[in-house]
Amino acid sequence: MRIRLGCQLTYDFPAPTPMIVILNVHYSRVGYLERPDHLITNPVVPLESYRDSFGNWCNRLVAPPGRFVLGTDSIIHDSGQPDEQAFDARQHKVEELPADTLQFLLGSRYCETDILSNEAWRLFGHTPEGWQRVQAICNFVHNHVTFGYEHSRATRTAAETYAEGRGVCRDFTHLAVAFCRAMNIPTRYCTGYVSDIGQPPPYAPMDFAAWMEVYLGGRWWTFDPRNNQPRIGRILIAQGRDAADVPLTHTFGPNQLSGFEVWTDELV
Repeated sequence: MRIRLGCQLTYDFPAPTPMIVILNVHYSRVGYLERPDHLITNPVVPLESYRDSFGNWCNRLVAPPGRFVLGTDSIIHDSGQPDEQAFDARQHKVEELPADTLQFLLGSRYCETDILSNEAWRLFGHTPEGWQRVQAICNFVHNHVTFGYEHSRATRTAAETYAEGRGVCRDFTHLAVAFCRAMNIPTRYCTGYVSDIGQPPPYAPMDFAAWMEVYLGGRWWTFDPRNNQPRIGRILIAQGRDAADVPLTHTFGPNQLSGFEVWTDELV
């Protein structure tokens, strides 16, 4: 399956403004691109690229005053298969976990494991360890939180999502991440594209999405508490502890986002 994917973001800046941009496909999927998904800007500005501490590909730039447009566009080959599942994947004891997974057991900016730990054990301590426990957490979050773009708030944490019972996909993910970590399951936050391929219409306007990966049975597995079902055409951009680690754009000054378009279209 071939999928055209990309985005275009339009900003208005009152003055020259530094930015960090994370919009390129994750290195684990780069080999499936038909052409590089270079970051393109209008007007053209110098770019400095680097990898962050999680291995994500980042671009630094200084946006000029006025209207500034940036984005990517490419075609990726995808298996056309839904997210993998392994219902017998076991949960590791903390002392057996690889060292590089341990940071994904800890609390972070938007995932307050200290606040939610007792509630996590109350809600999920009776569930079987491993895949079934993670799925129980996703089921709970999916049913507890009401989705709506009108509920979006950039500062909402997992504990606030639990208390308010509403949010967008990043809030669903933060809450499920915090619950999993509180249950001693390494869990990392992911952002990228989730297509509507295989889903019945009507389709909402395309947007970037958030989901999570958990470490079970010696590898990382995808879970999506917002959609709560395997999806076709999930394309990773970046992963970290939570949304604070992987903002699609980080601007170091005042700005207004005046245009936003995302596409993931199956090609025939």
